[in-house]
Amino acid sequence: MTPALFLCDDLDGDVVRLTGPEGRHAATVRRVQVGEAVDLADGRGTRARCTVLALGHDTVELRVHERVVESPPTPRLVVVQGIAKGDRGELAVELATEVGVDEVVPWAAARCVVKWEGARGERALGRWRSTAREAGKQSRRARHPLVAGPVDLDGLLARAAGATTLVLHEQASVPLASVDLPTEGEVLLVVGPEGGITERELERLTAAGATAVRLGASVLRTSTAGAAAAAVVSARTPRWA
Repeated sequence: MTPALFLCDDLDGDVVRLTGPEGRHAATVRRVQVGEAVDLADGRGTRARCTVLALGHDTVELRVHERVVESPPTPRLVVVQGIAKGDRGELAVELATEVGVDEVVPWAAARCVVKWEGARGERALGRWRSTAREAGKQSRRARHPLVAGPVDLDGLLARAAGATTLVLHEQASVPLASVDLPTEGEVLLVVGPEGGITERELERLTAAGATAVRLGASVLRTSTAGAAAAAVVSARTPRWA
């Protein structure tokens, strides 16, 4: 079993003190023991392999034995996720993080039921970012995905420039498993909201160089399609080599 992982912004020094919510979780929820091997990560690619030296009520003192800076995988993998209602968007972020994507971009597509406006939008974006952080920790990732600010169609088209852009669409004739994929650069996987992608959106994306692809015979929910597609891309590129 892999060691438990906790998040720590500052990994400098031979001895690191884990405090705050992470220290409390390690000491009172996870109940780590003196002498136990654990990992710390800063979410930016650095992993410290440690041993627990001492415990407090909400603090853990650890001896650092090794630091490893993990290089980002290639090609860079981005899920452009149509904003979904309820907790489906957060589930999409959680699953995408667990399969290892590098970035999630919320997309205010035409058929999105939920509108991220004002304070409501800021809270929703904060929940997506918190979900990515917790899912990165749960999946033992040293490098957490970026959750960007939301984009509209024009913003998506600008973002797709220069990237290999694949639009998941149930009526596409091209299987994702057969598409030529790069070994470097960036791959964007575009996932529509519950109502799907409009014909106008698909036309503008394909006119800009995107390719419409399908995963298989079944139609996946918006919350699961991105993670499923990311797994296919990861298995067919050096990301999971």
